[in-house]
Amino acid sequence: MVKVGLTGGIGAGKSEVSRLLASYGAVIVDADRLAREVVAPGTPGLAAVVEEFGDGVLTPDGSLDRPKLGGIVFADPEKLKALNAIVHPLVGARSAELEASAGPDAVVVHDVPLLAENGLAPLYDLVIVVDVAPETQLDRLVRLRGMTQDEAKARMAAQATREQRLAVADIVIDNDGPLAALEPQVRAVWERLRGA
Repeated sequence: MVKVGLTGGIGAGKSEVSRLLASYGAVIVDADRLAREVVAPGTPGLAAVVEEFGDGVLTPDGSLDRPKLGGIVFADPEKLKALNAIVHPLVGARSAELEASAGPDAVVVHDVPLLAENGLAPLYDLVIVVDVAPETQLDRLVRLRGMTQDEAKARMAAQATREQRLAVADIVIDNDGPLAALEPQVRAVWERLRGA
């Protein structure tokens, strides 16, 4: 089994790289998806979030109001730390379960947005960083995700810097160009992973 950490700043295109790797046969363990799963209605994770942040972070149907919670935690580093202390251990446990169920010859790609921030690089055989210039990130967040400039900058500021991410990279995928330039890079990385 080859354990790979995949990361990149918000808007870098990490999800597209993850999708391509899955299409080649990688087993994807998506930390964002797991982070939603562990705070779904009725879970101990959601109960802990409500205990920490109050009922105001719930929608009328009892699910987590992610935009509202995001507005709270991305504006206050201490609140973000409190949320991470609830969610990260739950995501880690679920990730370990999924990895254990993959075959011995699998390439398991852990799609982890906060890999650099949380010092997780040593957990993987290789770390892949999807890299873009900050200006590209900002443009994509505003143009494609509908964020305001301030919202986008706050999300970017809550993550590791480009330099911090690159410092943990074994492989860098440059996604500043068009989508057509991404696939050949990811294919080459896949061939390298299969040979690892």
